Amino acid sequence: MKLQKSNLTGNQSDKPNDNRRRHYNRPRPQSVNQPKKTLPENPTQPQQKKEPTQERRPANNYPLVSVIVPLLNEEDSLQELAQKIENVFSTINYNFEVIFVDDGSTDKSFDVIRNLHRKNPRFHCIKFRRNYGKSAALAKGFRAAKGSIVITMDADLQDDPNEIPELINMINSGYDLVSGWKKVRYDPFIKKYTSRFFNYVTSKLSGIRLHDFNCGLKAYRKEVVKTVRVYGEMHRYIPAIAHLSGFKVTEKVVKHHARKHGKTKFGPGRFLSGFFDVLTLTFTHRFMKKPLHFFGALGMMSSGLGTLISLYLIALKYFEGQSLSDRPLFLGGIFLIIIGVQLFSIGLLAEMMTKYNEKDDDVQIEKLF
Repeated sequence: MKLQKSNLTGNQSDKPNDNRRRHYNRPRPQSVNQPKKTLPENPTQPQQKKEPTQERRPANNYPLVSVIVPLLNEEDSLQELAQKIENVFSTINYNFEVIFVDDGSTDKSFDVIRNLHRKNPRFHCIKFRRNYGKSAALAKGFRAAKGSIVITMDADLQDDPNEIPELINMINSGYDLVSGWKKVRYDPFIKKYTSRFFNYVTSKLSGIRLHDFNCGLKAYRKEVVKTVRVYGEMHRYIPAIAHLSGFKVTEKVVKHHARKHGKTKFGPGRFLSGFFDVLTLTFTHRFMKKPLHFFGALGMMSSGLGTLISLYLIALKYFEGQSLSDRPLFLGGIFLIIIGVQLFSIGLLAEMMTKYNEKDDDVQIEKLF
């Protein structure tokens, strides 16, 4: 038994201590902060330094010009107009978008514009459910325009798109609005001479001398179209509104062509509406913030005249003994005094409403340091 035990202990002592030597063969753990060394795939070629990546810029960084074209039943002229606009912008360093505003056309104008958009996505369309008028069409077009310069023109091919580059140059020279002047016109007789009359009256009332306020071909700086409010039939007097708001306005002689397709939208009703629009323009821009100056002046004139008439009749009664009961002039004097007091009261009420709703949204800032 002792011999067997010694053999067993001898065998255990003869075995090498593997646990003591095993850690020498283990690979050393790599430090967390130590970067891993990577060998190049081809050791004979040195590694090339990677250049910093640059963001790709669009190939065309030209400014954007928005062309707004209000229309009503002009399907025959739209294709030719679109082609002319594309040809013009292909010769100048400007991007462009064309916004057709379909004012409730009953022909195939919308289908033509949709085909133009499929061929060139720069052509867009805003279609009204019914006819709202040119002022509403321009207002929606102004709101949708994204360009720094906005061009408006009619869709009947009477306005020449070749005038666009020169209009843009005049805007870049410092003007805020450039209105076209159709010095040689191809319009009906009534439309031609009624326009001359209204241009003369509007120039006198607004204080700016232009020959053709209602020309459809105009160029605007973006600040103008985003500021001027166009409603009713006030699109004819946008240059006057811009001038009264403090913008720099001028005009340029442009080519005018005879109508090729369709018929004119001018009617006798525009003569009377244009007269009322002139009065609205004058009153709102001169007396909107000070209505008492208008109503008070009329009230004082009426009351003053009525007072003079009454004093004259009273003098006749006391110095000559004439009766006033059978004198209609006495009733007229009393009536004028009452009207004058009412007008003055209306002016006071309007002044109170103006002060209550006072805002400075219409104050235009040109520069700020």
